[in-house]
Amino acid sequence: MDFDFDAIEEEDSPYPEVRASVSNIDDPDMPALTFRMWFVGLFLCLISGALNVFFNFRSPAPSVVPLALLLLSYPLGKFLAFTLPITVYRIPLPYIPSFLIPAPPIPPQYPASFFSRLAFILSPRRIVHTLFAPFSSSTTPSFEFSLNPGPWNIKEHVLVFIMANVAVSNPYALYAIVVAEVYYDLALGYWFSLVLVLATQLTGFGLAGVCRRFLVWPASMVWPQNLVACTLLNTLHAEEDSDEVIPSITERTMGMTRFRFFMWVMIGIFFWSFVPGFLFSAVSIFSFLCWVWPNNVPVNQLFGVYSGLGMSVLTFDWTQISWIGSPLMVPWWAQVHVAVGFVVFYWILTPILYYTNSWDLSYFPISANEPYDRFGNIYNVSLVLRKDDTFDSEAYYNYSPLYLPATYAMCYLIAFALSTCVITHTILYHGKSLLNGIKKMRIEKDDIHAKLMRNYPEVPDWWYIISFVTFFCLAIVAVEVWKTGVPVYALLLALLLPVIYILPSGFIYAMTGQGITLNILAQIIPGTLVPGNPLANMVFKSYSVQTLTEATSFVQDLKLGHYVKVPPRATFVVQLVGTILAAFVQVGVKTWIFSNVPDICSDHQKSNLTCPHNQVFYTASAVWGLIGPTRQFGTGSIYHPHLYAIIVGAFLPLPFWLWQRRHPNSWAKYVSTPIVLNGVSGIPPATGINYSSWFVVGVVFQYMIRKRNFAWWSKFNYVTSAALDCGTVLGLIFIFFTLQFPNGGVTLNWWGNNVYVNTADYNQTPLRTIPEGGIPWPS
Repeated sequence: MDFDFDAIEEEDSPYPEVRASVSNIDDPDMPALTFRMWFVGLFLCLISGALNVFFNFRSPAPSVVPLALLLLSYPLGKFLAFTLPITVYRIPLPYIPSFLIPAPPIPPQYPASFFSRLAFILSPRRIVHTLFAPFSSSTTPSFEFSLNPGPWNIKEHVLVFIMANVAVSNPYALYAIVVAEVYYDLALGYWFSLVLVLATQLTGFGLAGVCRRFLVWPASMVWPQNLVACTLLNTLHAEEDSDEVIPSITERTMGMTRFRFFMWVMIGIFFWSFVPGFLFSAVSIFSFLCWVWPNNVPVNQLFGVYSGLGMSVLTFDWTQISWIGSPLMVPWWAQVHVAVGFVVFYWILTPILYYTNSWDLSYFPISANEPYDRFGNIYNVSLVLRKDDTFDSEAYYNYSPLYLPATYAMCYLIAFALSTCVITHTILYHGKSLLNGIKKMRIEKDDIHAKLMRNYPEVPDWWYIISFVTFFCLAIVAVEVWKTGVPVYALLLALLLPVIYILPSGFIYAMTGQGITLNILAQIIPGTLVPGNPLANMVFKSYSVQTLTEATSFVQDLKLGHYVKVPPRATFVVQLVGTILAAFVQVGVKTWIFSNVPDICSDHQKSNLTCPHNQVFYTASAVWGLIGPTRQFGTGSIYHPHLYAIIVGAFLPLPFWLWQRRHPNSWAKYVSTPIVLNGVSGIPPATGINYSSWFVVGVVFQYMIRKRNFAWWSKFNYVTSAALDCGTVLGLIFIFFTLQFPNGGVTLNWWGNNVYVNTADYNQTPLRTIPEGGIPWPS
């Protein structure tokens, strides 16, 4: 990402991406925590949380996404600003004589130990004085508020967005709870579900606050996703946009505002979404060579879209292009890293391993989401389970080991390397910043946004520390009271993983928009520590993965509040309240559905509530909780060499770091090995076409247009991204509820919707035929 020193003199961000989307002015008197904000925010939090939990159990189903809520909240807020009374209400408060209020204790002198500061903070005298001192004023104290303090403003809007944003993602713990109740016949109950969901959702909240000095306050932590949201917010609220003039484009376009441009693009992509989504789906799964040679297996494997490596490059479906994130928001240098990793691992190394039949890969599809058995079928976990859902080793050896398709095997190889690579990279490249942050020193010089945020009191670290400790204790209560089989030391280890990876993951997420997940480590570790216990495996995985995911999500929203100049304490309250409310709603909706819907999660459920995501979670719990990582990667397994990637990954950043230390101006200083590895972690379920088309669009917008017409790019790039996302989501929701959902749905049966079905790519045809009697057991 380019650094512009001239921008420092202009009191703006030194990064052009931020200057193009984030305002460098602020009004400290603009109200934020208003009645309108709470009303709209809580309403959307309830609705989005309930709908997404319901849709999670259905297939097919849409999902409520944050940008759609950002759009929806705007007219709701404007409506309340138009209709609510502007009267200022005053509520008189009781008067308390000052002699009845104890004097505050004397604060400890600097430097003071942590415990002495904590004792001062929790001192009863200090608490009583803080609570009751306002009531001893010489003037009559009163509380003033207004239901309508003025026009609907951007700070209210962003707080609504942040509150709704915490409710749109389904709690990972719900997957574990549903699988335990449906597939393992364990009655856990409402209160266990609520306690576990609260613990998994909010431990990351405390962790996020402690990381602000590393991931929020520094200007270099850009968080590309927030640039799209900021652009849309400023597009909706800016009044001066029509006065902007761009000298390098036509006279007609020069007068177009961001809002008008956004509306035109959104409407256009809304109608276009009917083409790949309903009328002509072949333009989504676009592979012309596979249509010409439908039975040529190598051609379909290399150029296919459904189960191939996507060398056909093109697709005309924005949902396919933005599968791994909008290419208009990810910086160009990060896209190059991802493209290099994708080409090296999936277009070069994967075909070499596949066509040489390494690890018996050629007997299975080159790219698929499911594990297979030695007979070439999807692995049937039920064949290695007893009637009480415990592992049957004799049945396992009579049946089959678990085989991975080529891209799946590559995914594990990359994940093992990434687990150590990202730690080494963080120490080498960010070690000094980490030490300064631990010493509570500023990591970077404040930019204009950090300076403007000095107008507001910051949230003390101890608020977040108390939240972190409280919700971790809640997790202990969940695993101990309900006897999940997770020992406390394993829960500590589950917490240690996100604590270790929050900063490495946050650095990558903040600079590239690509986050790191702990799914594989969070399955292998409990499978080794607590073998034969799928519930323990699921609880460990849920707590570890969700803590890291929520921590990065909360940090991202903290940075969004930082960009829009929202008081930090307002963001704190909104995130906390929104998450707690969402947990009650989500667990309540899940409990109601399972109490009132017959045959829930069965394949033939009449309302299509088949729980597809939970079936995948169940398979993973059985594979890692019952079969176990020792059988999969231990000595004697064909995948045992994967473990050496852990060692390779630890040393991978070292050569580039040493070279740039010796040659500071060489190309090596731009290399980030974790981004190369992490960028391709979406395969599977993503396929090659998602990456190749993503990079092509990124070349057009983030390189060609930005280089040749920076004025147009700076004004319209992020507006285009937001419009494409919003229009596509609205189009897909409209298609679902009008054409697919009613009475079994409406389909168009013609060549444009069927041409890709009769191909080796769609049928996931492998290169080799399974030998009679199956693949021999590994020796």
